[in-house]
Order: sequence, then C-alpha cells, then structure tokens
Amino acid sequence: MLDRARAARVTRFVTIASDADDAARALTLARAHEGLFCTAGVHPHAAGGAAADALDRVADLLAEPEVVAVGETGLDFYYDNAPRGTQRRLFEAHLALAVAHDLPAVVHSRSADEDTAAMIAAYAGSARGVLHCFAGSPELLRAGLDAGWWVSFSGLVTFPKFEQRALIDQVPADRLLIETDSPYLAPVPYRGRTNEPAYLVHVAAAVAEARREAPADIATRTTRNALAFYRLPYPSD
Repeated sequence: MLDRARAARVTRFVTIASDADDAARALTLARAHEGLFCTAGVHPHAAGGAAADALDRVADLLAEPEVVAVGETGLDFYYDNAPRGTQRRLFEAHLALAVAHDLPAVVHSRSADEDTAAMIAAYAGSARGVLHCFAGSPELLRAGLDAGWWVSFSGLVTFPKFEQRALIDQVPADRLLIETDSPYLAPVPYRGRTNEPAYLVHVAAAVAEARREAPADIATRTTRNALAFYRLPYPSD
C-alpha cells in the first residue's frame, strides 16, 4: 500500500488513532516506516468505553516525536455511540492537551455542528486544529475559519450527492487540506472499496474542479499546508 502511495507521489502519511491502545499501535507503525507519523487520542465513538487512564496514556504518547497531533477527537451525535456529555468532556480535554503540548487537534464532527462550533470558539486563539473530513454546515465552517483552523476534504467530494461542494472554495488557500480517511470513503472511481493513500489524487482532482484550479496546483498547495499543519519536514524528493 505504501509503495502504491509513493508511486502516486504521496510521501508523507499520518495514521489516525481512535483510542489509547490504537495510538500505541500507531506509534509502533510510525517508528517502523519512513515518512509515517501518527496521532494520539480517543475518538467520540470510543469515548463511552474509554478507561479511566485513557487520557493519561494519550498525554504520555504526545511527547513522542512521531506523534504529530491530538485526536481523532470531537463529537458524533449521529451514531451517539457514547453519551453526549462524555463526548463533550473528552473533546474539551483533548483541546486542552493540544494547547499544553503545542500540537494541532484532528476533529471529527457529525450532526453536532452547533456544539462543535461552540467548543472551537471557546478555544479560539489557543488551540489549533482541522475540521477533518468536512461535511458540515456553513456555520461550522465559519466557526473553524474564524478560529484560524484548517479544513480538510476527503473522498466525499467525489460523490455526486456531496452537499458541501459549494463551500470548498470558501476555504482560504493556506488552510485547505485533503485526506483519504482510509480505510473509509474511497473516492470515485474506487467507491465501495477499501480506501488507501494512493487514491488521494482523486480527491485533489475533485477539489481542484470545485475551486476551478489545476489539480497539480491543489496537490502542491495542500501538501505544503499539511506539512505546515503537522510541522513535518518537506520531502527532498
């Protein structure tokens, strides 16, 4: 998979953690593969079952150089796999960790735009983050942009019924990101298959079309933005 990605000129990777155990495994992978980095955090789906020491374990991992962001964190009121109060508490705790460790936060939000926007506003000027796999409302987009956050688009942008296409060109050029959300949301023409980093070129092409720009320009810009956001070295190749 990494070989296919590199053939597609994807040379840096951030694998996203969903809980403390997952983060530890992600760190092991990051140490084993050149160009691979990871995050540490508790996804809102896992918030209800998180152990009492989960945040302490996450905090310990944040000191490792391969860990470049806090998360995935946020709110998911669509599936409600965890009590909403628990999700809110952990989301705020993750943003506090991001501030304390001077790391960005990778934020998931589904059917929770108002609460997510309020949390972002509460940490405006202190926490920095990305609205990952964005498919939210104009109000959530504005809250993120007003706080100086980045916005990332995934394979969703290639789906015919993606409702936020008109919002893509509202994101400033220096805060635009793209992603795979692997193994989910494989873009057209691979929809329904397991997603992988090599497919990122199709996301770039769809974002370029929405912004009326050249795909190569979007690829170059979002690469530079991602490296700046995660504070990664720019590849020599």
